[in-house]
Amino acid sequence: NQIKSRNDSVATYITGINVMGQPQYFISSSADSIYSGEAKFKWDSVSGPYNLPVNLSLPYNGNYLQFQFAQANLSRPDTTFYTYFLNGIDKNWSKPSMNPYTENYLNLPPGKYTFKVCSKEIDGKWGAPVELKFTITPPWYQTWWAYTLYVLIGLGLLRLYIVYRSRRLKKENKLLEEKVKHRTEQLQKSIEDLRATQSQLIQSEKMASLGELTAGIAHEIQNPLNFVNNFSEVNTELADELKEELSKTNLSPEQKLPLEEIANDIKTNQEKINFHGKRADSIVKGMLQHSRSSNGQKEPTNVNTLADEYLRLAYHGLRAKDKGFNADMKTDFDESIPKINIVAQDVGRVILNLITNAFYAAKAAKMVKGKDYEPTVWVSTKKENGKVLVMVRDNGTGIPDSVKDKIFNPFFTTKPTGEGTGLGLSLSYDIIQVHGGHITVKSREGEGTEFTVELPVS
Repeated sequence: NQIKSRNDSVATYITGINVMGQPQYFISSSADSIYSGEAKFKWDSVSGPYNLPVNLSLPYNGNYLQFQFAQANLSRPDTTFYTYFLNGIDKNWSKPSMNPYTENYLNLPPGKYTFKVCSKEIDGKWGAPVELKFTITPPWYQTWWAYTLYVLIGLGLLRLYIVYRSRRLKKENKLLEEKVKHRTEQLQKSIEDLRATQSQLIQSEKMASLGELTAGIAHEIQNPLNFVNNFSEVNTELADELKEELSKTNLSPEQKLPLEEIANDIKTNQEKINFHGKRADSIVKGMLQHSRSSNGQKEPTNVNTLADEYLRLAYHGLRAKDKGFNADMKTDFDESIPKINIVAQDVGRVILNLITNAFYAAKAAKMVKGKDYEPTVWVSTKKENGKVLVMVRDNGTGIPDSVKDKIFNPFFTTKPTGEGTGLGLSLSYDIIQVHGGHITVKSREGEGTEFTVELPVS
């Protein structure tokens, strides 16, 4: 409290500075000190008798300081006491001492400082303090631009993290969407399989019920129909015998003529009854075949072998009925098709029916187009999208567009009366439906027809 400015006090001077244990000397120009160590100092100018630097700036690694000072009146140095204070470091003025230097200030942190010192005069009063202002600059990594750089780097890293996290989330969302899509497709496939199985069960049940009804009706019709056919044949023979006996009688030609005409009419009527009776018999047999429920178990079957076998069977069957029939047969079987679980007898019946129809269409086209026409039937197989396709194609007469939608209906046929029952394609359609497959048809009238049987691999 005794330290205050006085106009009549003896001057006190700061005489020197030691930095890092080395005394420093300053000149008037703004340059480094004479000390040539690692520490680099800067100042604006020098002032006072001891050339003290003005606005001295010390680097962060030049923060080991000691100050020297002296009083102008040195007549009695043994009575001169000093006290000093470094603003920002010391809390109070130092204890008075005759030492003309301070203790060492070690590891001063970066910042602005003011060093003050004053001395006690002979009269026991403290003189006015003298001060030296200086700054210790921080290292580059503690400067404002370094902190700015840190902030920018931090923002950049944050940006990179946000971008990375965003992309990661997008990727995870995409994976999740794909999983959901995959699960949905699996669920949809399971539902479709369930519906297909349900449809097959319903179709099988319908076929079983319809088969029982049809079989009962067909059996009931079969017995009287057999009598009609048998007795029509017997009546035809009796008519021939009647004509033969008339020829042996002594009746005049005028008397025989009306009797022979009656016998001929009876014979003609019986032949027509027999013809239509046999047609009805084939329809009844077709109904029985249509209603027949196969108890055969599904077994691994080579579709290529099955198709080739029934192709030969159909061709030779037609050749047996018509010796003059000839047709070219072409096959293209996909050997990579694995064995599939089917009832070979039922599917073989379908293939046989389709091939027989193809030969029939080719034969009919031959009659229309003449000798330059070559009837051809193609049978091919291939695997596509988890399905096995069996294709039967001909270059025959084709199917009119007006009846394409009806060809799978029971009892519908495009063949002339007496040559078809109309049950073959209907039976084939039902068999393939029970196997979980489909039959499709492509046809152009006058050019040919192609049937495609689609069966599941598993």
